[in-house]
This record gives sequence, C-alpha cells and structure tokens, in this order.
Amino acid sequence: MIGIVDYGMGNLFSVSKGLERLGADSFISDDPEELSEATGIILPGVGSFRDAMSLLKKQGLDEFLQRYAAGGGYILGICLGMQLLFDESEENGPARGLSLIPGKIIRFQGIDASGDVYKVPHMGWNRLEFKHASPVTAGLEADHVYFVHSYYADTDDAYIAASTTYAVEVPAIVAKGNVLGMQFHPEKSGQMGMSLLRNYLSLVEGKEKS
Repeated sequence: MIGIVDYGMGNLFSVSKGLERLGADSFISDDPEELSEATGIILPGVGSFRDAMSLLKKQGLDEFLQRYAAGGGYILGICLGMQLLFDESEENGPARGLSLIPGKIIRFQGIDASGDVYKVPHMGWNRLEFKHASPVTAGLEADHVYFVHSYYADTDDAYIAASTTYAVEVPAIVAKGNVLGMQFHPEKSGQMGMSLLRNYLSLVEGKEKS
C-alpha cells in the first residue's frame, strides 16, 4: 500500500489516479503514524519550497520522512516533492529542505551561456537522457516526459539517474539508495511516466517481500 503525503500542496488526485491505473493500492494521509504503515511513500508537490517545508514541519511530516528514509523505506518525490528531498533551496531566500539527497535547488536564469533568452518556467515535453543505472529506469528506453518548473537541482552527478536539457543540464530523475525523485510529472507523462511509476512499485514490492 502506497502512502501519498498530504501536506496541502500536492496534486494528490493526479498521483492517486496514476497509481490506480497501474492497479496499485494507495491512500492519502497527513498523519505520520498512518503513513508509517505504508510500504512506500510518494511525496508530491506544487508551489513554493519554503511554504511546503513550513507545512511539512507543522505536521511533523519532515521528521517522519527522514525517519522513514533512514529505516530503508522507499520515498519518491515528484516535482516540488523531488526538490524538497535536497538540502536547501534559494526560492524566496534560503530555505532548508529534508537533506535526504545532497544538493541545492536553484532558479533557471532565463538567459543561456550564449546570451540567448529562454522562457521560465520550463513547461512542456522534454526527452530524458539516462545517465547512471537505477532500478527505477531498468528495462526502459529513454523517452519524453512532461515538466513544469522554474527551479532545478544542483547536485553531484552521482545522484543523477537521468537528465534533460533546457538551456542547462537539468536533473530529471535523482536517486540515493531508497530515496528517489522525479522533477517531471510521471502521472502526466504517458506510457513513459507509467513505466517509471511501475518500476517504483516493483522496488516497493521487492522491499516488502525481502
């Protein structure tokens, strides 16, 4: 049973419907005790990093997620949820994150190295480039997925399972052990997104059986 974290800023219906299409059981909760019973956690998110962290802390969900990850439970962060996995963000001034993956969230500059202006936010379909082997991308061929974001992760290459290019290299899938993140919306990314979610579910199921 997958627990979807409800802290007031996630696209909960979209994620739950995506899991339903894959035949996965899930529940939505803001209760750490209830979420601790989940076999895997999904942390969605849309909006401001600072506001999201404030809400997570208010409900004790920040410490819960840190304990859950430390105990070996699989966590998947989606969009803002992925960004929250990192140490900090420069959005609206420095704000501390969950520190589950080393790195910082920074804003697209809107002008590339050649001086050409590009649109922010990054919105639309971009092709993934697989970089480092990860169970979440196992058996898949890179394809396009759907992004909507103005900030991206500045992190060590070792944690980047897949990237895309939007003026700069953008970490699209990040992984550090049992902590995973997708900057795009897999539930809105057609067959590719569903395949990635299916692989995440397989990871959770494997953990449950071991």
